Amino acid sequence: MQNMEQSITCFVQVSEKPVETAASLNQLTRNSMVKKVYLLSEQPPHELLLSDKVLWIKSLSLFSTKTVKSIAAFADSEFTLIYLKKSALNIGAYSLERFAQICKDSQAGLLYSDYYESRKGSLKANPLNDYLEGSLRDDFNFGSLLFYRSSELKKATEQMSGDHHYAGLYDLRLRLSRQAGIFHIPELLYTDIEADEISSEEKQFAYVNPDNRAIQIEMEQACSAHLKALGAWLAPNFDTVDLSQGEFQVEASVIIPVRDRKRTIEDAINSVISQQAAFKFNLIIVDNYSTDGTTDIIRRYAQLDERIIHVVPYRKDLGIGGCWNEALAHPHCGRFAIQLDSDDMYIDNNVLMKIVDAFYTQNCAMVVGSYKMVNFKLQEIAPGIIDHREWTPDNGRNNALRINGLGAPRAFYTPLLRQIKVPNTSYGEDYAVGLRISRHYQIGRIYEPLYLCRRWDENSDASPDMAKINAYNHYKDTLRTIEMRARIAKNSKGHE
Repeated sequence: MQNMEQSITCFVQVSEKPVETAASLNQLTRNSMVKKVYLLSEQPPHELLLSDKVLWIKSLSLFSTKTVKSIAAFADSEFTLIYLKKSALNIGAYSLERFAQICKDSQAGLLYSDYYESRKGSLKANPLNDYLEGSLRDDFNFGSLLFYRSSELKKATEQMSGDHHYAGLYDLRLRLSRQAGIFHIPELLYTDIEADEISSEEKQFAYVNPDNRAIQIEMEQACSAHLKALGAWLAPNFDTVDLSQGEFQVEASVIIPVRDRKRTIEDAINSVISQQAAFKFNLIIVDNYSTDGTTDIIRRYAQLDERIIHVVPYRKDLGIGGCWNEALAHPHCGRFAIQLDSDDMYIDNNVLMKIVDAFYTQNCAMVVGSYKMVNFKLQEIAPGIIDHREWTPDNGRNNALRINGLGAPRAFYTPLLRQIKVPNTSYGEDYAVGLRISRHYQIGRIYEPLYLCRRWDENSDASPDMAKINAYNHYKDTLRTIEMRARIAKNSKGHE
C-alpha cells in the first residue's frame, strides 16, 4: 500500500467565531494525511489560529474564479479538500482515508459523500443524489466537503478564462464533470452542523429572487459554456409552428387536474368562467377520483355551465401528467391548452386573452407567464412575483437546463402536445414537456403576473422532506440528461 501521509491540502473558510475555525483546524491538523491547511478570508485570521501547518490566503469569496485558481496554485499534494461552510467541521473516523482511497480507485476529479446532519442536538442521516450528466443545477447538493484529485483540479483551472465573482466553483465543477468525472460516495463520512434555518421552499425559489440576479447571470454564462463544450448548446434558430392545424370547437381549454381540493376548487373554477375573451373557451376538469367532496362541487358547476367539462378518467393509475393527457385527448379540447392548478387562481379576467394573443404574436408552441406567490388568504408572500426573466429569447432554452422550472401559468399548442404526450408523473411533468418543446420551438413569455400561486399546507410541494426533495431533483436531473443527449444528437446530425 502506498503511504498516504501528507497527501491532502485543505482549504477552510474562516468563521466569525474563532472557536469554530479552531475546532475545524483541530480535526484536520491532527490527521497525518493532511499536509497543510489554508484559511480563506478577506482579513487575516487571529494569529493563534496560524502555525507552520496552517497558513492564510486572502479571499473575498470562496466561489470566485480568483479564489479557485489560488486554491489550485497552493494545492501541492495529491488531493485537495475544500470545506464550504464556516461552522465547525466534524470528520468521521478514517473518512479522509476513505475519500483518498476511492479517489484513487475511481480516478474521478471530484468526490462527495453522504453525511450526517446535526440540528438542535438531533443527528440524522442525509443521503445525496448521484451526479448525472444532466445535474447542471448550480444548487446541486454536494454537502459541505468537496474532495479533488489535485492534478485534475489544476488542469481544469488552467483552462478557466472567465473572472466570475460567484460562479467560479460552479465553473470548476462543470469542467471536472467533462474532464474526469464526479463521483458520489454513498457513505456517511462526516457530520454537517446545520446552523441556518432557511426553509426548503426559500431555497427552492432562491434562483428567481431579483436580489440574486447578478449571481444567476454568471451561472448562466458558465452553464452555456459547458453546453457548448459538450455540443448540447442550441443556437436561437427555431422551427416555425403552424398554428392553423386541425379543427377545434373552441380556441382555448383551461385544464385542471384535481384530487381532493374541496377548499380551493371553487375559486379555481370561478377564476376561469369569469374570463372575458373574444373567442370561445371551455374548462376541462379531470377529477382523479376525489374522495373529499370535490367531485360533488365540480358536478354542480358543470350542470350550471356547459363550458365546464367534468372528466373522470377510466384509469386509476394517473398522475398529474396522465390527467393532462386525458384532457388533451378529449374531443372538446381547444386549440390551446392552458394550465391552472386546482388550488390556484388567475389574477384577473383577461388572462386567457393575453395568453392566446401571445401564441399568435410570438409564433410559439408554448407560452409561459408569470405569477405572484400568495398565502391561502391571497395575501402576497415572499418572494412575491416570479417572472423568470432569466428566460431570454436567445438563450432561454439553454438556461432551462440549469434552472428548476420554467414558470407558470403554462400553455401549449394542443396538436403538438398531443404528439409529445405528458409524462405520467405528478412532479416535473411540465418541465419535461417544456424542455422537449424548446428543443425545436420558441417558448413565448409574458412577464406580467397572470396567476396567483397559493402556498398552503396541502400543496403537493410544500415543505417536502429530504427524501422527496432528492427524488424530485433526481427526476429533473434525469430529464436534463435525456434532453442534453437529444440536443447533442440534434447538433451532430443537423436535425432530429
